[in-house]
Amino acid sequence: RAPPPPPSGSCIPDPNNCGCASTQQADYRGTMAVTATGKTCQAWNSQSPHSHGVTPGNYPSSGLESNYCRNADGESGAWCYTTDPSSRWELCGVQTCDTTT
Repeated sequence: RAPPPPPSGSCIPDPNNCGCASTQQADYRGTMAVTATGKTCQAWNSQSPHSHGVTPGNYPSSGLESNYCRNADGESGAWCYTTDPSSRWELCGVQTCDTTT
């Protein structure tokens, strides 16, 4: 027998392309590397131009690869530190996954 369908309003996960609203996009694992305003993301393992503690070592299960948008620490959506010295971090324009009806 097939498993029962998920309840109405449940996220349909597609981590390479979108993030679930229920997890503030913490499940997103795509390759977007620019913020919603077009700034280039800083690599997670870099401390320049912004030093920070959100590193792959500190958040090993959060997918902090390269400079891809992620949400390791409970922000409202996927984000990144920027390479702009005057803008520490910004949210990215990651799509929110669809939900079941």
